[in-house]
Amino acid sequence: MASTEGLVPITRIFLASYYDKYPFTPLSDDVSRLTSEIRSITSDLLKDSPPSSQDESLLLKEAEGESPHKIDENMWKNREHMEEIIFLLHESRCPLPLQDDSELSAVFNSMRDKFQKTLNVLQDFQAVNSDRVFNTVMTYMPQDFRGTLIRQQRERSERNKQAEVDMLVSSGGSIRDQYSLLWRQQMDRRRQLAQLGSATGVYKTLVKYLVGVPQVLLDFIRQINDDNGPMEEQRQRYGPSLYSLTEMVLLIRLFISLAWGRFEAKKITRDQVAVMEQAVDVYTYEFRRFITFIRYCSCFYWQNWNFRLSMETNNHQQGALNNDYKEINVPAGKTHEVSLSVESVNSYIAWDFSLIQGKINKDIGFSVECTDPTGKKTLILPYRRYESDQGNFSTCVSGNYKLIWDNSYSAFFKKVLRYKVDCIPPVVEPVLSAGEMEE
Repeated sequence: MASTEGLVPITRIFLASYYDKYPFTPLSDDVSRLTSEIRSITSDLLKDSPPSSQDESLLLKEAEGESPHKIDENMWKNREHMEEIIFLLHESRCPLPLQDDSELSAVFNSMRDKFQKTLNVLQDFQAVNSDRVFNTVMTYMPQDFRGTLIRQQRERSERNKQAEVDMLVSSGGSIRDQYSLLWRQQMDRRRQLAQLGSATGVYKTLVKYLVGVPQVLLDFIRQINDDNGPMEEQRQRYGPSLYSLTEMVLLIRLFISLAWGRFEAKKITRDQVAVMEQAVDVYTYEFRRFITFIRYCSCFYWQNWNFRLSMETNNHQQGALNNDYKEINVPAGKTHEVSLSVESVNSYIAWDFSLIQGKINKDIGFSVECTDPTGKKTLILPYRRYESDQGNFSTCVSGNYKLIWDNSYSAFFKKVLRYKVDCIPPVVEPVLSAGEMEE
């Protein structure tokens, strides 16, 4: 676990002093100019032909509203709009007369390529940023089975999320449907982060195993996504630029969608294509510039962030952590056994042990066996000699599990064993209520 010496709470005021060092160069005036031009063109397209489908109505309603307030929600909306635009700009989706115009076809292909490159940058940023936040949090977690179980929970959760997306895609779900699911999954990640900070929900079972984690870190990750929490400072400083880009890409998507749907009645002009081409150039450049800035700012931020805590609190927590361990002498020719009665399948048996070494390096045999309710005995972990080890496994049956440290092969030397063993009930993901699913 990382040192917590000298840590202080992370508040909005604390973050303001950090962000003061990283001002963002304002967006080009072309962003607002071209956004207004595209909005005017879409209004003209709708004058004689109102929305003709639910998708158009939803898109128009979104364009008439305000961009989301949270940074990550805006990122997901930009990603959704880019994917929809890439889909619309595919040759097979363009009106036939445009497909036959080689000059215009080349322009649309170029636009699609620029959006694809920008989308790749955003996807990479989201993946790296998610890992960075989680890994930074885990740096301050105990580096034993407690941290391991939290990592396993996250990995299992991410696999389940990906399976959900794959199932939706294979069943013919639209891009809108996919991003609705992706955003619900992002909200679930938020809840899990908050649950880790407050030791509720998925992590309620693990609360007693989080002794030694800096309280200021738990407080921060519990509040990080609150509307007026610490990250509101980031939204106030960098949000307006991102909101403008979200509005711009939404209107580009609306323009293309309306132009394709009304092409027979009102053909797109060369001047309108020129406006769209310029808008795509400006949007993709400015969005990549924004992502590059946020990536640099965040990277430096997470790498150099100290969750400062008072020495007195740190010493108290470290003392509590050390009390989790037991020490025992295992005489030469003897064994030491710990039995755990397990009632629930999918419980975790976890251990962490080491030998307190003397002048001569020593090891000790270790194995795990299970006796089920019928009396059948099964070897879970084969015998092997270790100086230290930590691990865990999920139980497949109820019964008595025995952890055995074996010093019977030693004729002269006792072993001083320092160990921690526990049986943790199943860690289950929460079932979301209907209200939570609609957030």
